Amino acid sequence: MLYAILCYHDEDFVGSWSKDQDEAVMKKLAVVQDKLTSQGRLGPVARLLPTTAAATLRKEDPPLVLDGPYAETKEQLLGFYIVDCKNLDDALDVARDLGAANPGGAYEVRPVGVFRPGGISA
Repeated sequence: MLYAILCYHDEDFVGSWSKDQDEAVMKKLAVVQDKLTSQGRLGPVARLLPTTAAATLRKEDPPLVLDGPYAETKEQLLGFYIVDCKNLDDALDVARDLGAANPGGAYEVRPVGVFRPGGISA
């Protein structure tokens, strides 16, 4: 079953990392990603740009577009992984490995109900 592992962290904290600190975290995360790739379990992975680049569409009548995210939270969604796991415990083990590479924040783990990989690439 596919699981989405959503990465939440304090955007200001992560944004304050030096280039070297950011590269060190990304290198540690790549170890986990490479392991999952070699096992044929890793789907799309995305690192989102800062919330200052976001917009929110409120589903009202008429629809309303707001600058930035609308949620009032201390942590922001920074990115996600799609991983093929046997069950929730297996997905939580992957989240633990990711957490060891990138301490702080939280990983929300959710089963994916519908998955369409699409055809675009960055």
